[in-house]
Amino acid sequence: MTDGKSADLAAKSILIVDGDIISRHAIAAYLCDCAFAVVEAANIDEAKIALGEASLNIDAILCESSALGSQNGFKLANWVRINRPELEVKLAGGLEKAAEAAGQLCESGPRLARPYEPDAVVAYVTRLRATRSS
Repeated sequence: MTDGKSADLAAKSILIVDGDIISRHAIAAYLCDCAFAVVEAANIDEAKIALGEASLNIDAILCESSALGSQNGFKLANWVRINRPELEVKLAGGLEKAAEAAGQLCESGPRLARPYEPDAVVAYVTRLRATRSS
């Protein structure tokens, strides 16, 4: 687990959960360049540890929907819904099967395709923050 802006942990952060280190680092670097604080996790266990760290002040999660170790993004989204309902989780993935599996968990299913489109991620986080601040 790493953070993209360790000097500014008081700022709101986005947690990126993705087992593919290249995809994770690429979108994390882009978001850091866009002045977002970023926390990275390679799997669900690391994500839960990060979510337990009050100093990280995470306010959004971008999570790969496919398998991340013994669990997947849908299981993390369900855990967040129960344990941290104030957080928004955006699932990312390109598989239609994953979208169907998400039917009961989230109305729209995964909408961000991998590899991540950086501008789409920034737009999502910006909209999320605007909605929460109003």
